Amino acid sequence: MVKKSSYDKTSKEIGEKLRAIRIAKGYTSYENFALENDIDRKQYWRIENGQNLTLKSLIKILDIHGLSLKKFCNEDF
Repeated sequence: MVKKSSYDKTSKEIGEKLRAIRIAKGYTSYENFALENDIDRKQYWRIENGQNLTLKSLIKILDIHGLSLKKFCNEDF
């Protein structure tokens, strides 16, 4: 079983990386990104802050950005 602190740290890092990708793609507002891509804005805020992150939601967001999970894990943004 994964320790909670390890999970929290990893979720936070994933959220920060998603935020960096969003900003690099020209979306300065998480709300605009969420609305334009049919994602609940509160849920997207939580994801970028390392909360309520699921594999399904991660893959959906990566698809929007045109990224594979492999590329996301191997590249710096």
